Parts: sequence; structure tokens; C-alpha cells
Amino acid sequence: EVQLVESGGGLVQPGGSLRLSCVASGFNFSSAAMSWVRQVPRKGRERVAVISSGGGAQQYADSVKGRFTASRDNDKNTLYLQMDSLTPDDSAVYYCVKNGPGSWRTTDYEDWGQGTQVTVSS
Repeated sequence: EVQLVESGGGLVQPGGSLRLSCVASGFNFSSAAMSWVRQVPRKGRERVAVISSGGGAQQYADSVKGRFTASRDNDKNTLYLQMDSLTPDDSAVYYCVKNGPGSWRTTDYEDWGQGTQVTVSS
């Protein structure tokens, strides 16, 4: 059974930083491209970052480029999202997502974590 468990969300002031983590189990983590997807109530989902299976390639949404950094430790089966210079517009539930087969940048997702809430507010 695939499990993706996020942590690290919370309340942070504008301009602050948070680091999200996602511990994966139940599949070969080092062979899977992974994504971070966020969702705001009554708004659509937005993929903020995608990272290749080996971690050597990443891609970011324009809205977070230069502020967010995705990384992974395949020895620890853990995915990370470092979020800096946060703004209220970054407030959302952030999901760790296992990509489907094919291109590492696919938006065909196979499994989702339970999500972690990030709130940016003064």
C-alpha cells in the first residue's frame, strides 16, 4: 500500500519560511518522479513543483519560482519542499503526490498524501 505522509505545515508570517516533508512507503521511491500540489478552497489545484526520480531535475510554477525548492533524499524515502519569502497567496493545503509512469513531468498522478495546511498571515 502506497503511503505518503506530509508534515511541516503551519502558520507563518509573510516573508517567512517553512520546510515541508513527505515520507513515502509502499513503493520504490527512488524510481518515482514526485510533485508538490497545492489547493485553495473554491480554487483549482496548482502544481508548484515536480522533481525527477533521481532529484537532478526540477520544475516550478511561475508563482513560486525562485522562492520554493524541491528536493529529495532517496535513502530516506523523503521528499522536501523548502518555501521561502512566503506570501498570503501561498496559503493552501499542500499535497505530496506520486507521479504516474512516463515523463517525469507528467500531470497524471497516481497517489496523494493527506495534505498539510500552510497559512501565511500576520
